[in-house]
Amino acid sequence: MLSSDLPLALRPHPVTAAPLVRSLEAQAALTACGDLAIAFRLRGDMVRLRIPEPRTPAPADGLWETTCFELFVGVVGELAYREFNFSPSGEWAAYAFTDYRQRDSSSTIFERLARPEIVTEYSAGRLELEVLIAGAELPPLPTGDTLQIGLAAVVEAADMVDGRHSYWALHHPTARPDFHHRDGFVLKLSPVAA
Repeated sequence: MLSSDLPLALRPHPVTAAPLVRSLEAQAALTACGDLAIAFRLRGDMVRLRIPEPRTPAPADGLWETTCFELFVGVVGELAYREFNFSPSGEWAAYAFTDYRQRDSSSTIFERLARPEIVTEYSAGRLELEVLIAGAELPPLPTGDTLQIGLAAVVEAADMVDGRHSYWALHHPTARPDFHHRDGFVLKLSPVAA
């Protein structure tokens, strides 16, 4: 079990090149009121990375096609999970799954997700993205249970012919990048005691 007290290093999947990224770290914590706070810190050659320009904050599909940060969250022992995507543009997406890559067709999470608080800071050599997700948007957590979390990112290079995308996660359990694989949800968070 990983702790969220200190920054956690995300690693590129071995089959994806990442020469333009020096480091990618993340932190996650449940607040006293049950919200989930996440921070991603990317250091690298920002001139040569494709970072989406700021847009009007709104839900959007396909954010993983360029640089984006991702959260996968489920409850330990349950098959269902949720996926959240956050773009440096300020756009976001949310999806519900009943099992591994099985989209929950009855869920309206994408349409009803309250606008998450996304703050992006961009400077020479560094991109930081912080997100606050309301606890009501997370999978229901019965008393005494623990959230199982996967933190991940897709980073797109602007000027590479091969390997334009690198896939980053706390743990890569398969031979190909697969953020949905439950063995990649290695961070465990429990509610803060009142």
